[in-house]
Amino acid sequence: MVKNSASNLLTSVDSLFTTQSERDEAKRETVVMLSPSEISDFPNHPFKVRMDESMTEMVESVKQYGVLLPALVRPKPNGGYEMVSGHRRKRASEIAGCEMPCIVRELTDDEAIIIMVDSNLQREKILPSEKAFAYKMKLDAMRRQQGTRTDLTSATPLQKLEKKSSREQLAEQVGESHEQIRKHIRLTNLVPELLDMVDEGKVAMRPAVELSYLSEEEQRSLVETIGCEDCTPSHVQAIKMRNFSKEGKLNDDVILSIMQEEKPNQKEKLKIPTERISKYFTPGTPVQKIEDTIIKALELYRRRQRDQSR
Repeated sequence: MVKNSASNLLTSVDSLFTTQSERDEAKRETVVMLSPSEISDFPNHPFKVRMDESMTEMVESVKQYGVLLPALVRPKPNGGYEMVSGHRRKRASEIAGCEMPCIVRELTDDEAIIIMVDSNLQREKILPSEKAFAYKMKLDAMRRQQGTRTDLTSATPLQKLEKKSSREQLAEQVGESHEQIRKHIRLTNLVPELLDMVDEGKVAMRPAVELSYLSEEEQRSLVETIGCEDCTPSHVQAIKMRNFSKEGKLNDDVILSIMQEEKPNQKEKLKIPTERISKYFTPGTPVQKIEDTIIKALELYRRRQRDQSR
């Protein structure tokens, strides 16, 4: 008769001093009330917490009813907690001055990243920059997880059969094409000023992707030119800059020359010499204020013209 090993014969110390129900309870996730000050934000959280009308409504709701849906946090090694899902609820709780319910869960860094991204992608409004960094963070986490296993146990049978890449799996999960995932992640190579222009709709996705291949110095030179010329690059212009950059020939003069090219769909602009209107404004008046004043004057002039014709 084969004897069992000592490890199978010995009863664990844990089981000697606790009941099974107590051990099950220790493993079960519970909802606890935490102060927002006990919870730090997720490192490099790509989703902005905006103080908009929606946040104002959330704060009022929290003041009246409290936070109804628990946030998800994970314990930090040195005490306190790290937010995984619920940054907007945390901010609302801070403003409302109250505690918030949280589910405390032990998670690895990559598990936390994937949950954080998935939960925030459910938002109604997501900026291109938010998608860009969120997709990159999740894709990197997925690749690290796949690198730690040899049998792809976390993949579906179809994924195992077709040996789909992490990017292809991500595309299926978020409902985007493989190419759209690539384009969004390219945006993470833009300098903040250009990325802001993409978020604001001043620079479209296609030219933005081309510009992402420029060096940081070239991009900053472009930002300066955009400010001076008061125009943004078209897709064709962005391709030209990328090609010049690839050849090592893109400099300030080339960027200016490309940006001064007339676009096929460019609207004609009315330009008034500064010396013709400067006498009507005090020195240092902002350009936007001058423009607004001129528009108001024209509206008043048109109103008087209509009154006189009656």
